[in-house]
Amino acid sequence: MISRRYHRIALVAVFVLALAAGVVIATVGLPQRIAATVAASATTSETDQLRAERDTLAARQASGDEFTALIGPDVVRDTLTGVPVTVVALGADPADTRAVAELVAAAGGTVAAEVVLTPAVTDPARADQLRDLSARLLPSGAQLPASSEAGALAGGLLGAALLVPADGAAPDPQQASAVLAGLAGGGFAEQPTGDPAAGRLAVVVTGEQFGGVDAVGSAATATALAAELDRRGAGAVLAGRDAAAHGAVGAARAAGDPLSTVDGVGTGAGRIATVLALAERNGGGTGHYGSGDGSEGPVPAVPQRSVG
Repeated sequence: MISRRYHRIALVAVFVLALAAGVVIATVGLPQRIAATVAASATTSETDQLRAERDTLAARQASGDEFTALIGPDVVRDTLTGVPVTVVALGADPADTRAVAELVAAAGGTVAAEVVLTPAVTDPARADQLRDLSARLLPSGAQLPASSEAGALAGGLLGAALLVPADGAAPDPQQASAVLAGLAGGGFAEQPTGDPAAGRLAVVVTGEQFGGVDAVGSAATATALAAELDRRGAGAVLAGRDAAAHGAVGAARAAGDPLSTVDGVGTGAGRIATVLALAERNGGGTGHYGSGDGSEGPVPAVPQRSVG
């Protein structure tokens, strides 16, 4: 028998997440409208009205985030029971990574390891060094992908060290520690804390879109890293703050990579969607969620749970 209480929570959650996505879209467009109005020599009252509209929508988004933060643990509860998840941060706001990790725990999963990669990973000037280091740090018996893309090689290295393959044994924790220490020594990761364990799934949390003349290449590197992690273990989810073309999520969707993606991870709705996408990936499904280009909806289907 399905819990009526859970049905109510799920329905409210989906409604709030969809509403939050709409508020985000409206809020994002307002700065451009204000600039256009000013450029057209608008009156002060018109500009003030637009700014007031922006502030109202921002306040609604903040209220929605507060509410989704409260209901989030109930929505995701038991969706990742007993599942170890490797959390990889690549240009992410620490608050986003921390919130996703906390929701993984609320879903019944565990954070097997948390890896914070530095901007050097997506720096084209450091690509040769990253390729060389990936080959040198590779655990014995493991293989890197047949690719020259630095992001794919780094993803293969992390996957070999931190994820349980579908048809093999868990990686050696000592070798995993050596890989993380080696990446930190090369400037590609922060110094690890604690002893890493093997994950079944991986979530790569990113931030805003990349800037500068190398933005396209940086986004492709981040996408390749996440896509290679998706090929290891039971899969991966790539989550970012938006779906801009020069961001990891936007690049992954444009490339047609099979891994799941979520935009809006800076919001409560996006964080819930990220954990539900992990649960969906654990069951063999994929999808693209959020409010940006290429998304299929705000969140994956909320799984039903039995009681009794």
